[in-house]
Amino acid sequence: MQDIMPPVRARGGALGFLRRNPTIAIGGLLVLLMIFVAVFAPFLFTRDPTSLAPALRTREPSAQFWFGSDMLGRDIYSRVLYGARVSLTVGFAVAICASAIGLFIGLISGFIRVADSIIMRIMDGIMSIPSILLAIALMALTRGSVGNVILAITVAEVPRVARLVRGVVLSLREQPYVDAAVASGTRTPVIIIRHILPNTLAPMTVQATYICASAMITEAILSFIGAGTPPIIPSWGNIMAEGRALWQVKPYIVFFPALFLSITVLAVNLLGDGLRDALDPRMAKRL
Repeated sequence: MQDIMPPVRARGGALGFLRRNPTIAIGGLLVLLMIFVAVFAPFLFTRDPTSLAPALRTREPSAQFWFGSDMLGRDIYSRVLYGARVSLTVGFAVAICASAIGLFIGLISGFIRVADSIIMRIMDGIMSIPSILLAIALMALTRGSVGNVILAITVAEVPRVARLVRGVVLSLREQPYVDAAVASGTRTPVIIIRHILPNTLAPMTVQATYICASAMITEAILSFIGAGTPPIIPSWGNIMAEGRALWQVKPYIVFFPALFLSITVLAVNLLGDGLRDALDPRMAKRL
């Protein structure tokens, strides 16, 4: 039978994993490229993104200004590359903070039935408000800064993570191994940490990627309408907001930051889709 059906050899290691999951490879490569651009922006032939040159305003893309210049003579190429720092910082920070807080709330709500009804009603109340409106309302109470943008978007995203984790915990707490742990006298915190928490990490990791992409879009919307980061801090939303008045005659002012935002969001979503397929045993590819 070995001559007819030779044994299948699993391709191990990181290279084999990436070959089996090309979506993760493509999305991860694009995300790493954007991180590289954000970190090494000062060394990628950029100039001061806030320096003004009124005599060179609204110049077309050329060898001097690769992406053109805005109405104040600032280099759009430099502003777009430095703006990647704001979007990536907000996206990753919101994903980490919202996932951590939502994980804690979901674990408590899903396993402790007494607290479930109270916590979930609070989460339902927050989710009844559109996330962008809630973020705008929170930003109206504070001054514009990157930290306040992260806080506002995190508050809007926490209920979604909490409900996801709660749903997973509700199914896990009925498993025989959890009943055995309870019958043996294991304390509730130990059961949650040892038996429940590891099984919630995979779906929460996938959800975190979608939260990261959503947070970057929300940050761009807030900056676009003037409720996000202050204008002195270059971000993709600010750049698009400054160029919307000249969209019909100078579309490149809006086009380049919008292109970078779209590529980054697409990369994070591809990474999330690939992780979902890789971590879900029902959707995993068989050898």
